[in-house]
Amino acid sequence: MTATPTPANLPDIDAFTRPYWDAAAEGRLLLRHCAACDRAHHYPREFCPHCWSDAVTWRRASGRAVLYTWSVVHRNDLPPFGDRVPYVAAVVDLAEGPRMMTEIVDCPERDLRIGMDVEVAFRRERLPEGDLGEGVLHVPVFRPRRAD
Repeated sequence: MTATPTPANLPDIDAFTRPYWDAAAEGRLLLRHCAACDRAHHYPREFCPHCWSDAVTWRRASGRAVLYTWSVVHRNDLPPFGDRVPYVAAVVDLAEGPRMMTEIVDCPERDLRIGMDVEVAFRRERLPEGDLGEGVLHVPVFRPRRAD
């Protein structure tokens, strides 16, 4: 299996993770789901971290989550993060069960609350010329949930 070469601050995209990134480009969040224990997990792995079964497949997530914790980052020297400071690094509890490290967007710091409802959004990251096809990676981030 050959991974697509990426700069050090971007994920390696290979045959295993390609469905995750392709779905993100279409505005869908995927999780791995285990048929043996009926649990979802994230980050994507080829086996279940709960029961060690390899009976795992991709499944669409609802995109809903609850803010577990956050920190406002005021300094980061790694590209592309330095151009974004300050930003909100966060951990969310996905509706399907797993926790996910992410970023909170479209929300002033003063409005952040543990337990607040958030939903997935996707930020387009420009890639260096020649990387990953069209030069764009869609990264899942979260924002306050909009009323249904």
